[in-house]
Amino acid sequence: MSVKIAPSILSADFARLGEEVRAIDAAGADYIHIDVMDGHFVPNLTIGPAVVKALRPFTTKPFDVHLMIEPVDPYIPAFVEAGSDIVTLHAEATRHLDRSLQLIRSLGAKAGVSLNPATSEQVLTYVLDKIDLILVMSVNPGFGGQSFLPSALEKIAAIRRMVGDRPIDIEVDGGVTAANAADVREAGANVLVAGSAVFRTSDYRANIAALR
Repeated sequence: MSVKIAPSILSADFARLGEEVRAIDAAGADYIHIDVMDGHFVPNLTIGPAVVKALRPFTTKPFDVHLMIEPVDPYIPAFVEAGSDIVTLHAEATRHLDRSLQLIRSLGAKAGVSLNPATSEQVLTYVLDKIDLILVMSVNPGFGGQSFLPSALEKIAAIRRMVGDRPIDIEVDGGVTAANAADVREAGANVLVAGSAVFRTSDYRANIAALR
């Protein structure tokens, strides 16, 4: 199974974010992972639709936008309009997951669902045919640089079995490094989000290649 690498710009130099996006594109990134945090659903504040829009001219790679915000539905149109290709929301952040996924797709974006470490994959059972991507959190969301939770591997494998032959990406976010990337892929993931592991040195190409 071919693996996609989605560097998280949460670990980039925010003073030169456009250049950082251009650099990871040139270094071989498949997706640009954009973490949106609201200080409410998760204990941190990051960026909004205006920044996504400002970054859009710097690359043609898909913007993989991870909304860690609650409420989420009112903000989905603005993020799609700003240039998000994939919009991923948390199952824990919406009471009407089916409706939220329909909204994303109706606006022309791909729809993703993210699960916190303590959330069962069973919440996906009745919406699998409305999902393009499932994001397994392998840390508790809110901050970069955390250590990978091994329990995520069992969840990834369970989701891979659920998905079957559906064309759904299984993405993993949190503490992914060159040391554990093979285990994550073996469990069934095909998209790896990495912040610190990509941006830890200036050789982004080598860091992405090591993950791949």
